[in-house]
Amino acid sequence: MNQRGRGVEQISAAIGYVNGLVWGPPMLVLILGTGLYLSVGLGALPLRKLGFGFRMLWSGRREQGQGDITPFNALMTSLSATIGTGNIAGVGTAIAIGGPGALFWMWITALVGMATKYAEAVLAVRYREVDANNNHVGGPMYYIRNGLGKNWIWLATLFAIFGALAGFGIGNTVQANSVAHALESRLGVPFWMTGVALALLVGMVLIGGIRWIAQVAGKLVPFMAAAYLVAGLVVLGMNLGEVPAAFVTIVQDAFTPTAQIGGFAGAGVMLAIQMGVARGIFSNEAGLGSAPMAHAAAETDSPVRQGTVAMLGTFIDTIIICTITGLVIVVSGAWTSGENGAALSAMAFGNELPGAGAYVVALGLALFAFTTILGWSVYGERCVEYLFGIHAIIPFRVLWVTVVPLGALVELDFVWLIADTLNAMMAIPNLVALLLLSPVVLKISREFFAAQRTTQSAA
Repeated sequence: MNQRGRGVEQISAAIGYVNGLVWGPPMLVLILGTGLYLSVGLGALPLRKLGFGFRMLWSGRREQGQGDITPFNALMTSLSATIGTGNIAGVGTAIAIGGPGALFWMWITALVGMATKYAEAVLAVRYREVDANNNHVGGPMYYIRNGLGKNWIWLATLFAIFGALAGFGIGNTVQANSVAHALESRLGVPFWMTGVALALLVGMVLIGGIRWIAQVAGKLVPFMAAAYLVAGLVVLGMNLGEVPAAFVTIVQDAFTPTAQIGGFAGAGVMLAIQMGVARGIFSNEAGLGSAPMAHAAAETDSPVRQGTVAMLGTFIDTIIICTITGLVIVVSGAWTSGENGAALSAMAFGNELPGAGAYVVALGLALFAFTTILGWSVYGERCVEYLFGIHAIIPFRVLWVTVVPLGALVELDFVWLIADTLNAMMAIPNLVALLLLSPVVLKISREFFAAQRTTQSAA
């Protein structure tokens, strides 16, 4: 191996070591601990007010105050970034490495993550600003600066740097690569053609900024999620008698080591927990600080109302969509095959829906990844604007579109590793801010629901 090759290998090994640290047990404890603390402090509000959240989502199809996009489209923009490779490849990876029990820990992560996502959106709306273009901007960097004060600006800056850089990996090139591989393997579409088509489509949407992105997301996300869910429910309906046993397997394997079966190498409980939590966070992004940047633009005068809408993102992403993927993998028996990631999900659907199942996964992955590129463009743009001002927006959009075809053409194991590491680096400043600002979240929530009860009593 030449010197350059050794250098790249050493850099990759060093980043891999850092990745192991930032996604190790301390990070998982911090993420779950923050969600659990907020859940207890809020009195399990996300679970108690789930119905209220869906009512707010339905009424949020129309504007409810100051902002740029409807509350409904704010959630769709957020979901466009979270419903992606994590729901297909992420679930497949979690089960392939951690066993069926990993899905149980994805559920636990989602249930406490709903409180995290709620708090993120409450703070995003509470501390948002209006920029020079008259757009409402917010997110962790703004609630750190405006909520914690000038002594914490360095933390806000770190978040914005990590967010801007991570977006080009996890939200752009990695997604383009996933689409290119899915379409080439199933439909024979050349990589370069996918890259060019994606760049053109993304560029056309980005011209209109968050308003156009929100409009596209508001129409495409419900359609693609519903289509994928229908395909999954058809498979589960065909195997209805196996579904209860699948749930039993998932719960049992969450607390007992999974034995080696077929091509599955076996897994301990700790590995099931680690894979379930890590892939759960990768899928629903609760705690990363990405979604509040979309919710900050919502046309609402109530941080709490938007918070209850935001928490539905985690519920829909993980409790519904990831569960469908996971159950299909388990009931089909594909999890013992030795396959991993998206290939495992494609095998599961393909075995149960011969001739169509694999195409459902390929096209679903393509649509999910395309909307993820759009959603993450919002996040990257907000981070760049915070760092450099509104004059950096157009150069950022041009660079974002330019990078898309590159992602479709190159192997991205190294880029994925860097992006995954940067995601964790985003989470740390955000989780610190959530813990420090939790009294604000609790106070606003208590006041809102107390006023609501008073109004209902008077009526």
